[in-house]
Amino acid sequence: MAVPAAYEFHWQSLARLPSGRVYHTLAEVGGQMYMLGGCDAAGRPCPGLDLYSPEGDRWIGLPPMPTPRAGAAVAVLGKQILVVGGVGEDQSPVKMVEMYNTEEGRWRKRSTLREALMGVSITVKDNRALAVGGMGADLQPRNILQQYDLRKDVWAQLPPMPTPRYDANAELLGNKLYVAGGRQCKRPLKALEVYDTETRSWTTLPMIPCKRSYGGVIWDTAGRMCLLGGLRQGGGHQSSKFTKNVNIFDTNQGAWLKSEETVAMKTKRADFAAAFLRGRMVVAGGLGHEPSALDTVEAFHSQKKKWEMLAPMTFPRCSTSSIVIRDRLLVVGGVNQVPSSAHEILYIKEEEYL
Repeated sequence: MAVPAAYEFHWQSLARLPSGRVYHTLAEVGGQMYMLGGCDAAGRPCPGLDLYSPEGDRWIGLPPMPTPRAGAAVAVLGKQILVVGGVGEDQSPVKMVEMYNTEEGRWRKRSTLREALMGVSITVKDNRALAVGGMGADLQPRNILQQYDLRKDVWAQLPPMPTPRYDANAELLGNKLYVAGGRQCKRPLKALEVYDTETRSWTTLPMIPCKRSYGGVIWDTAGRMCLLGGLRQGGGHQSSKFTKNVNIFDTNQGAWLKSEETVAMKTKRADFAAAFLRGRMVVAGGLGHEPSALDTVEAFHSQKKKWEMLAPMTFPRCSTSSIVIRDRLLVVGGVNQVPSSAHEILYIKEEEYL
């Protein structure tokens, strides 16, 4: 498939959220987008569950979660959405686990975590959820790996990962679960580790070349992990700085590409939406050296080996939630001084969405 030209990408504003939302979680079931939880304008975690309907361009309110929460980990198991951990109404981690059946339209409480956790990273293998790391109520990171069995409704403890962390990026490629970065007590980590689901063992891989927080992570179709932008930690009394730096790890070679083999983004930014869309890495919005949130968007053309500017978002914002469904990038909510109710979609002009 040919990589689309920059001018072919087009933004369209869709129905705004019922209210401004940030730290919500998006999930796709059967090509439909669900939005779960998040914080409202007052910073309170909410129990909301909303479905976006392209027919009529509207949000449909569904039965709310039994436990209000923000920053929850979500796994889709068949037609069901498993919601794990997050931050509750008392601003503490949550141990409750709940599952929404999209066909029945109702919630069920499931077996809780052994302890309350936020910042859990979750993936799905063979209809089982793999939950890694997290931060406990004592604000300390965890090194746990646990597996949820839907049929038995039980959590099984698997071999712990070498490095305790929360808010890590977890990606499953075949039988390998890659866990990259994350944080310990607000400090970003350079750790990269992989768990083999067949041998049930962890391997430590070459560390991330630079410490960064609030960067973007994109996995391309060649099994490469691309770390983009973010805030680089200053040494000593130096302040953190926005970066446009790009690091790429090739899982086939088990090594990081040399710096001369990567191309830096055009704009220094952090806390942005990032996705692999139609053969391109795309980054949108975020924070940079401007006094307010960014609306700029850029995409990497692998043949030309360069970043190209796309049309800007209509609503500048950072801390958005985003998801790719049917080759379209949906960017939902976020912050522009206050929680945003903006909802936009990036797609190819010729392929009308609505």
